[in-house]
Amino acid sequence: MIKSMTGFGRAQEEDQERRFTVEIKSVNHRYLDFNIKMPKKLSFFEASIRSLMKEYMQRGKVDVFITCEDFTKSNVSLTYHQEIAKQYLEYFREMSRTLGVENDVTASVLGRCPEVFAMEEEPIDEKEIWELLEKCLRSACRQFAASRQKEGETLAEDLKEKLVDMAEKVEQVEARSPQIVKEYRKKLEQKLEEILADTQADENRVAAEVVLFADKICTDEETVRLKSHINSMLQVLEQGDGVGRKLDFIAQEMNREANTILSKANDLTTSNLAIDLKTEIEKVREQIQNIE
Repeated sequence: MIKSMTGFGRAQEEDQERRFTVEIKSVNHRYLDFNIKMPKKLSFFEASIRSLMKEYMQRGKVDVFITCEDFTKSNVSLTYHQEIAKQYLEYFREMSRTLGVENDVTASVLGRCPEVFAMEEEPIDEKEIWELLEKCLRSACRQFAASRQKEGETLAEDLKEKLVDMAEKVEQVEARSPQIVKEYRKKLEQKLEEILADTQADENRVAAEVVLFADKICTDEETVRLKSHINSMLQVLEQGDGVGRKLDFIAQEMNREANTILSKANDLTTSNLAIDLKTEIEKVREQIQNIE
């Protein structure tokens, strides 16, 4: 199923100790580019988060927002470093002896010295945290993928309608080609009659000129390839996700054929049809930029 590169997903999971909220949104991008914003204490999960999310997406600029609410009491504890306090005390005594000053060091003074007391986080259960975070991430990713798929279905239907319109215009170009040659032959005969007055024009000469003209303006190869590209694109749209690059390549080839038809056109109707084809192809290419 075709997927858009624009999507949004949000999920929330909690247990007795914490609540995770994950929001995912994306826009078009040539490659898969993650921008993950989360609490610093979860940073060691980043590689696992990226690996998990790659299961649900292939292209796009993806912004991920993760928040964590802790319901437990603070997991930070106060630690007393006795050995550091003893060293401070010994240095204060040495300063008193060598400098001849009073040693008025008290416990409260020692307590204010750097590193005597420190706030330290208690170890956390990474496995337990990851289980809840993974559950929340997958729930958000599934919602995100569903929104991409829904928009992708709309894009696919719109592309199919445009391709049908293009096929009709290609058929009109094909139908117009014999008429152009016929009209050219008539004009050529009239011109020769004017030049040669009442003398009858050489039929062989007229036929040769018409053949040269027909060969010059012939767009059979271009229209055949265009129809083939249209059919190829319709088939690719039915294949599934991850076809955006392939569709873009086909659209480039279609545009090349339309340009050739326009350059060969020696007829206003054909020129207008070629311009319409180029316009439709450009619309198709714009839509394809949204496909994963």
